[in-house]
Amino acid sequence: MNKRIDKQAFIDKLKDGQTVMVGGFMAVGTPEILIDWMVEANVQDLTLICNDAGFGDKGIGKLIKNNQVKKLIASHIGLNPYAGQRMSEGTLSVELVPQGTLAERIRAFGAGLGGLLTPTGMHTLVEEGKQVINVEDKPYLLETALGADLALIEAKTSDHYGNLIYDKTARNFNPVMATAAHEVIALTHNLVKTLDPECIVTPHVFVDALVMEVHDER
Repeated sequence: MNKRIDKQAFIDKLKDGQTVMVGGFMAVGTPEILIDWMVEANVQDLTLICNDAGFGDKGIGKLIKNNQVKKLIASHIGLNPYAGQRMSEGTLSVELVPQGTLAERIRAFGAGLGGLLTPTGMHTLVEEGKQVINVEDKPYLLETALGADLALIEAKTSDHYGNLIYDKTARNFNPVMATAAHEVIALTHNLVKTLDPECIVTPHVFVDALVMEVHDER
């Protein structure tokens, strides 16, 4: 099975109004080529789920700068001045989620759970509008599971089936996001014939399509 797709096939999967997860931490581990293609396609009214807002000219920041994003769900936005500006202007809705909670909400969706209970955010702005559940006389916030229509992730190496290995800290949000979207597209830097099963991080069953970047060993 060969899951490789080209640029046009990727663009054909994009739709206005989609909810899209994008791997990366300060743009490390973000599939930059796929973001560039999204900018070129000018898909609109996106809801993006990412650890952060990237930078003004890197990561998902390019989509925000190009006014393609209507809502951002992230743990912080301070590295991207365009995100703060658009939020202040009221043209970008931002839902700030504690980083660990964000990862767990995504993981919960991938595990088929409705959400999780966490004490993080109790008695802060994070608590507003959320259900509080007491367990053994201790209050917890109910944080709902978080999924997406599309997940865009980056891998260091893949085989033709779509088994993935990541590069050091570029692993960050990528593996968990691969479990939490209806369709997963991975940008891979190396395509090889076989991988050591003990080294595979994301099994091919989670990956729907591959985009090749640099080195190909067919």
